[in-house]
Amino acid sequence: MTTFALVGAGPGLGLAVARRFGAAGHHVALLSRNADHLDALAGELHGIRACGFTADVLDPASLTAALDTAAEELGPIEVLQFSPVPRGDFMKPVLETTAADLDDPLAFSVKGPVTCVHAVLPGMRELGRGTLLFVNGGSAVRPNPKVAGTSVAFAAESAYAAMLHDALTSENIHVAQLIVPGAIHPDAEHSSPDVLAERLYAIHTERGAFRHYAEPMPT
Repeated sequence: MTTFALVGAGPGLGLAVARRFGAAGHHVALLSRNADHLDALAGELHGIRACGFTADVLDPASLTAALDTAAEELGPIEVLQFSPVPRGDFMKPVLETTAADLDDPLAFSVKGPVTCVHAVLPGMRELGRGTLLFVNGGSAVRPNPKVAGTSVAFAAESAYAAMLHDALTSENIHVAQLIVPGAIHPDAEHSSPDVLAERLYAIHTERGAFRHYAEPMPT
């Protein structure tokens, strides 16, 4: 039995994706900063072996420790999804964004993923397979001057993930990015949590291109 690890576990998309991968037979590791929050989410995954592991994306040591512990307790991590929600203060307008304002967004969206990949890659190589899933908003591909910090950081995350895609394909480790241009909402035709969960599971199993869109970018 292998593990689906979710960095940025939450009650919307995170819970839906965890339920989908759990239904497919994976154990589920939920990573978030709030232990009580994690216990509640794990309790929602009926019939699935799921555990919460406390970690802060801005604390690389906690990320590595949580992923290592998850693999020890639940089994090797075959699938990692990186989809934490950026903080509100990452989203200042471009002319109000200073160099210091970029420190945390870049640590969150670049150093965080790099830390996670280095934690899970040895186990995936030992398995002989794996999937790394990155979920981002539309500013990852179309910079938005109203949310400069995330636009810069998501673009850097996208570049890192694209390089991983090319570097790891020969090792049977698939790297993919799902762009969700609009809000995730239960009633959305293409961007509801359940629809996106199915899409992410299909990306994992079909192992096609690097970048996917939940729906077309707005004109």
